[in-house]
Order: sequence, then structure tokens, then C-alpha cells
Amino acid sequence: MSNLTAAGTFSLAGHPVHRMGYGAMQLAGPGVFGPPRDRDAAIAVLREAVASGVNHIDTSDFYGPHITNQLIREALHPYPDDLMIVTKVGAVRGEDGAWLPAMEPEDIERGVHDNLRNLGVDVLDVVNVRIMGSVHAPAEGSIERQVAALAELQYRGLVRHIGLSNVTSAQVAEAQGIAPIVCVQNHYNLIQREDDALIDELAGKGIAYVPFFPLGGFTPIQSSALSRVARIIGATPMQVALAWLLHRAPNILLIPGTSSLGHLRENMQAAQLSLPGTVRAELDAMGNVNGRQPAATR
Repeated sequence: MSNLTAAGTFSLAGHPVHRMGYGAMQLAGPGVFGPPRDRDAAIAVLREAVASGVNHIDTSDFYGPHITNQLIREALHPYPDDLMIVTKVGAVRGEDGAWLPAMEPEDIERGVHDNLRNLGVDVLDVVNVRIMGSVHAPAEGSIERQVAALAELQYRGLVRHIGLSNVTSAQVAEAQGIAPIVCVQNHYNLIQREDDALIDELAGKGIAYVPFFPLGGFTPIQSSALSRVARIIGATPMQVALAWLLHRAPNILLIPGTSSLGHLRENMQAAQLSLPGTVRAELDAMGNVNGRQPAATR
């Protein structure tokens, strides 16, 4: 059994959560569409994650669609008092599985009600507005209408806290002028470092940063240097990549996803992995972005 306390906690919407969480996206079928190949296995993964100490689960009703939230409800409802379920709105799925923007106020309200119904709750802990800029990168532009629509639902008591996904620093600032923002979920990992400055900016404000695709997503991180470092310290490459993120900044919360109990256990063990200074320096150097040295890890 893993010990998630080794990685510490961070306050998410005023609740201390273990920094190693779980992302439910991969519980749906291939391409995050349709039912899982093995429903019982998906239920088992969710239950073991929580039994291991996970109290931060990331999901969305457009995963499946509806599938992951229904699985979470079946596996975990009634939910533990300390469990934070963070969901997101801003997209829907086409009949062919395409990811389609759903950014109008009525789309956002419909998405909130979908999440409420399928999770089986009266109010959502945290809802991220997923801005559909580029596929996995933000694009500048006002997000006032989307955040204001979610703030109205917060005022009506359907949403406790608001987060953002796939956004820039300027968009975070714009959103904060409308409502308090408790977390930002962007694409970031050992290789993808474009958000280095934003992570540090949010850390100074006490806002959680939640990297999506912390292990590379649909194309897992592959590096001979990473594999060599992992062999030296007796861990798997993916454990090292997760441990590096935990060392990167205290406000980073991880949500690695998997539909495998074996991979879940492997990911959870990364919370206990210590990285010597020389190893961290070598890993830091792997993420140079356009010739720039990344921010020092802490």
C-alpha cells in the first residue's frame, strides 16, 4: 500500500488534499468514448485509489460521455467527507467521439446539470471551465462570458468553487476579476514546460496547478535519459516523471489516470520517491523549451 502523505498536501478550495490524486478519464472506452472494456476493473481502480488515500479525483461528464461520472457514483457514492471531486465543462462529444466546443452560457449550465445528475450530488465541489483554444494549448482571448456563466451557477448554489483549464496568465487574471479561482489545469509535464512561469505565479497566490497529461497523455513520455535515471534510482520512468512534478512546485497536484490496478499502484508509489539533487538537475535539463532553461525545481 502506498503512503501518499510522503508527498504532502495542498489546499484545494480550502480543503487539504493529498498531492497525488487520480484522473478518471481513462476509465471510459477507447478514445475516452463509450463504456470500459471491463466495468468491474474500472470500479476496482476507483475504490483502490480512495482506499490508498486519494481524496482528489478529476473527471468530466464529457468523458464517455457520462461514463466516468456514472462509474464514480457506482464505486464511491455516498462519497467520503474528505473527497474532492473536480469536474469540468466546456465541451461535448459528437456521435463519432469528436471533442466539440460547448462554450455558450447555456452549454455551461447544461454541463453542470449533467455532472450533478451523473455524480449524484446536489452541488459540485469544483468545476473547471475548459477553454477550447488549441487542442492542448491555450490561446489568448476573453473568457469573461464563460466564467460569468459559471459564477452565476455558483451564486445559485450548484457549484462551490471555480477553476480554469487550458488558459493563459492573462485569462487567469481576467477570471479572478469575476470570481475567485481555486485551480488551473493545463498541459504540463517533464518535457512540456511552457507553463513554468504560470506555475510560479499561481504558487505565489496559493492557487493549485493541476497538470493534465502529466505522463504525456495519449503519447507517453519516452526518453533514454529518463529511462537511465530511473534505472539508477530503482524506479520506473513514469514514477520518476511524476516525482519530478511533485518536486517542481508545492502547488502542483497530480491526477495521473489509468484503468489498470497495476499502473495505479505504480503511480501511487511515486509519492514516496525521493530524487537526489543530481538527478533532479538532470531531469530539469530535459525540459528546455525553445532553448530556455526551465525554472529550478524546489
